[in-house]
Amino acid sequence: MKRDIIQTDNAPQAIGTYSQAVKVDNTVYLSGQIPLVPETMELVEGDMSMQIHRVFDNLQAVCHAAGGELNNIVKLNVFLIDLNHFPLVNEIMASYFDEPYPARAAVGVAALPKGAQVEMDAVMVLP
Repeated sequence: MKRDIIQTDNAPQAIGTYSQAVKVDNTVYLSGQIPLVPETMELVEGDMSMQIHRVFDNLQAVCHAAGGELNNIVKLNVFLIDLNHFPLVNEIMASYFDEPYPARAAVGVAALPKGAQVEMDAVMVLP
C-alpha cells in the first residue's frame, strides 16, 4: 500500500503526531481542522460563523493540496461544543458544497483543542 502525506502551508500545521492528510490510492483522509489561522496558528477572531468558515477554508486548502475540492468529500464529521450551532453549520456548509452533499455526522463534544468551538475531519475520494 502506497501512502502519500499531504501537506500545505495554506492550512494550519499539525499540532501533534499526525499529518494534515494521508492519500491512499484515490482516497484522502483529512485530519481534523479547527479554526486556526494558518499564518498565526491562533484561533480566528470573531463569532461562531467565523470559526465555521475558517474550518471549511482550512479543509479546502488541504483538499486542494491533495488534488481535490471540497465537493470530492464523501464523508464529513463535525464536532461541536454546542449542538445549538448545528443549523449555522448547515447554512454555511451550503455555501461551500454542491448537491449531492457528503455523508455526515455531527457530534456534541465537551472540549476541543485550543478552546475551539468546532472541528471537522473528512474523507475525500479523488475522481
